[in-house]
Amino acid sequence: MERDWVVGVVTQPDRPAGRGLRLRPPPVKEVAAALGLAVLQPKSINKPESLEYLQALAPDLLVVAAFGQLLKKPVLELPKHGCINIHASLLPKYRGAAPIQWAIIRGERWSGVTTFLIDEGMDTGPILLQRAVRIGEDETAGELEERLAHLGAELIVETVEGYLRGEIRAKPQPEEGTLAPKIREEDTRIPWGKTAREIHNLVRGLSPSPGAYTTFRGKRIKVYRTKPAGDEEDAEPGTILPTRKKLLVATGGGTLEILALKPEGKREMQGVDFLNGYRPSPGERFV
Repeated sequence: MERDWVVGVVTQPDRPAGRGLRLRPPPVKEVAAALGLAVLQPKSINKPESLEYLQALAPDLLVVAAFGQLLKKPVLELPKHGCINIHASLLPKYRGAAPIQWAIIRGERWSGVTTFLIDEGMDTGPILLQRAVRIGEDETAGELEERLAHLGAELIVETVEGYLRGEIRAKPQPEEGTLAPKIREEDTRIPWGKTAREIHNLVRGLSPSPGAYTTFRGKRIKVYRTKPAGDEEDAEPGTILPTRKKLLVATGGGTLEILALKPEGKREMQGVDFLNGYRPSPGERFV
């Protein structure tokens, strides 16, 4: 795809960031500015003034990636070839805001990227291309996201070129699919009564952000790396097992080793460093 094809870029407004909360432009804006491209940063893409701006650009096609705003009918009908979106799942599975996280949390073995024509639904439009990847057994959401970003960049170029040449035909999605809603605070607390494998999937699905958490001695602890570590222990779920070499925790099904965690107000540390620093008493638990 040639740079000359791009007539303008739409991205989110600058946001406060850092300790000084200074306005920081999104990376897309910085790249667009470096290329000399026109940039629009609307609070709402569907407002009349945004629509007028797009009409003036007279685009043949809109390409959307992680934009964070739903495009309503007037925007969707503006380009003569429609609007293409790229989504980090194998649609119709995991429609919504957090497809990578929920795929890992639910123990899926496969993920991928899908390009599709946008309609007025939530990730329900006709599919153009898909590419699948195997999810690693211990792969985190952050690691999978990076892999899918590279794959998606290649796929969107292939999609646009093939679609405009008439070589790629859109195929309707099945109506039924699974949802991947935004991660809520209550989704991030570790339920120690579940199995070690289920908790392991939750931790890696939320790593590095927002992070799964538990509490110890009344303080919140983020957990970033774990692995299932053995058979069931005769201990209440959440109990820290008596060993000084590994941070092992009883669950509702099997034992879980915590490899990396971050106590509230402390730096990230390895499980063995937590044991040496906090020296849990016999029977103490994460809750």
